[in-house]
Amino acid sequence: MSRVGKIPVAVPSGVIVSILPGLVIVEGPKGKLQKAYTARVKIEIQECKLLVISADISKESNAAQGLYRNLIQNIVTGVSIGFSKNLIITGVGYRVEVKKDLLLLIVGYSSEFNVVIPEGVSVIADAQGKITISGINKQRIGEFSAQIRNIRIPEPYKGKGVRYETEVIRYKIGKSGVK
Repeated sequence: MSRVGKIPVAVPSGVIVSILPGLVIVEGPKGKLQKAYTARVKIEIQECKLLVISADISKESNAAQGLYRNLIQNIVTGVSIGFSKNLIITGVGYRVEVKKDLLLLIVGYSSEFNVVIPEGVSVIADAQGKITISGINKQRIGEFSAQIRNIRIPEPYKGKGVRYETEVIRYKIGKSGVK
């Protein structure tokens, strides 16, 4: 049995959940999301909780139970509270701007990068080099922030580049100049 899959998903007030065969639709104050699920699991509503139950006793069903429980939890959290990730740009002359649906990055290369902001994701950039990416879909936010970080990964000598706010960079010692 999946330990994670046994935990019921709490549905907060203001969130409406409807279950169709093979599809879960969740509507909340921030928006509407849906997730298709496999026949290896069954989803039931009891009071203000969602239960994900494995259809049979197999390793694959137990794995699917834990997976879909977490995916549904992320959807419920997204439509009620939302998700956000923070990125920090460090480096001399590095800067970022948001222009309508484009994110303009100047990070030490000869040309600037124009990244299209996906639908359902909002980006806020300030003058100190902090980028806040927010939205209701956790997967889109994670993919977009990873895409921005991969433009200029932080280097280990001075830490210049784009990093997550909680990321710790392990610095290397440079050349000492002594022979």
